[in-house]
Amino acid sequence: MKQGFDDVMSKVQKCGRKTVAVSVAQDSAVLEAVKEAKARGIADAILVGDEAKIREVAASIDMDLTGYEIIDEPDMIAASLKAVKLAHDGRADMYMKGLIETKDFLKSVLDKEVGLRTGNPLSHVCVFEIPGIDRLLFLTDVAFMTYPTLEDKVHIIQNTIPVCNACGVEMPKVAPLAAVEVVNPKMPATVEADQLTKMNEAGDITGCIIDGPLSLDLAIDPEAAKHKGATHRKIQGDADVLLFPDIHAGNLVYKAIVHMVKMRNGCILTGTKVPVILTSRSDTFETKVNSIALAAVVAEEMKKG
Repeated sequence: MKQGFDDVMSKVQKCGRKTVAVSVAQDSAVLEAVKEAKARGIADAILVGDEAKIREVAASIDMDLTGYEIIDEPDMIAASLKAVKLAHDGRADMYMKGLIETKDFLKSVLDKEVGLRTGNPLSHVCVFEIPGIDRLLFLTDVAFMTYPTLEDKVHIIQNTIPVCNACGVEMPKVAPLAAVEVVNPKMPATVEADQLTKMNEAGDITGCIIDGPLSLDLAIDPEAAKHKGATHRKIQGDADVLLFPDIHAGNLVYKAIVHMVKMRNGCILTGTKVPVILTSRSDTFETKVNSIALAAVVAEEMKKG
């Protein structure tokens, strides 16, 4: 049976109702998503920013602010610190970017006093529901970590496993991708993929099955796996997680899917104390709502830890 965002939404309904802290909330696209998330029972929101502007924007999208907590802070940097502190202190389960530059938003996430550091590197996970694929695909890292080292890739995998678990994938299959599916010393991505596979087999990386290097077709297409005679592989076109060698590969695949395929997706930043919703201005309304829902189920999963 195909797994998709409807399954994520049904899991949200089984969670305790979550709260998202919004940094610099006077943004119409973000407020529309927050409004929809509340209407669907996904999450309540605490809106931090310039209250007069928040009310003005809310009025322009016919959003009733009754029942929302609003913290008035016209200064954007101060607002981001007040918003992230809500998540840091446990008053909010998730943290979301509003009308603030990404670099300033990330500074609040990494703030030593009130931020969401865990001591591990941060990484980005994008979850896709794609026609013709019978499961959710978890792409990482397509937006945050530029040239991950072997150690970074271990952290990326460890950051992604709870996201998979939250979406109902208990033992995710992780495919470290490369241009080819054999180890070639002249292609460092294949060497590191092989090292990750061996670390998994040795029990140094747990909670998942790693098989790499894999080409993209072998990772996601069972027919390609059959044609290439890859029936001995642990992953035969049924990968859950696509682990990219660098941000170029990840971002190109991500944007190709977004702009060429009729799909549904949601994205969060992981490796943080709570899930962080870092959507782009070009993301659709539905992607923003899906990202809040994804963060809600991941926040619930993190409570188990």
